[in-house]
Amino acid sequence: MKENFGISEEVNSTLSEYRNIAIFGIDARADTYSRGNRSDCIIIASLNNNTKEVKLISVYRDTFVQIEGHGLDKITHAYSFGSAQLAINTLNTNFDLNIKEFVTVNFDAVKDVVDSIGGITMPITSEEVSQVPGISSPGTYDLTGEQALAYARIRHATGGDYKRTERMRDVLTAVLNKVKTFDIGRLNNLIDKLLPEVYTNITSGDIFGLLPSLPSFKISESIGWPYETKGITLDRWYGVPITLESNVTRMHQEAFGQTDYTPSETVKNISNQIIQRTGYSN
Repeated sequence: MKENFGISEEVNSTLSEYRNIAIFGIDARADTYSRGNRSDCIIIASLNNNTKEVKLISVYRDTFVQIEGHGLDKITHAYSFGSAQLAINTLNTNFDLNIKEFVTVNFDAVKDVVDSIGGITMPITSEEVSQVPGISSPGTYDLTGEQALAYARIRHATGGDYKRTERMRDVLTAVLNKVKTFDIGRLNNLIDKLLPEVYTNITSGDIFGLLPSLPSFKISESIGWPYETKGITLDRWYGVPITLESNVTRMHQEAFGQTDYTPSETVKNISNQIIQRTGYSN
């Protein structure tokens, strides 16, 4: 499976203390998790096994990357081309990561997760009010699943997709922080109810095994990636990392504390291909 997921032995070794899990939100309703759906949301949940810190890294859906077998394209298309396996491979090969596990949710699953924990509390700005059903004025509200989903998917507001990915991380953070307060019995019941609604390669035994240590995990950082990006229209609009190599370097420095990190030859080669195709080197 390491070969399918695009993990090099060097990366597997240097990131051994991190359990990196890909979270995909696909643009579909009902229980369909079939190939063909784009990943509307891409978040890497990075768990430090030693410190119990959790960092959330959103990857902007229009980011221009290399997708195995498909060339340079938007990273959101990797999931539609080859489901979770190709999406993970794309993250690992472009960013020097060691992702082996994933969780995919659709719109209905997001709503059910939020409703199952009794809602989440979120601040709503004047710009966001009209796009969240049942909200008529700015303020802090207890959101239902439907409202939380609408909030996370707001597109027509200042900040565009960059702010949108921040809202997605904020919703996930609110869910995790609330779930951390549940006792083990309530957590078990919650997992029993929700597990059939998601698509994942993490075993139920592994999930239940994590529950006792859940309160010790703390979300310490929320990152939007790439840090530096610039739009370009080729056959369609893309977000170009400026450059892939420098953005990956910064990710490893900030998320994984690798102050002496040097990108792999694979990342350097992809970075050069993107520069050659777009002309964007800085």
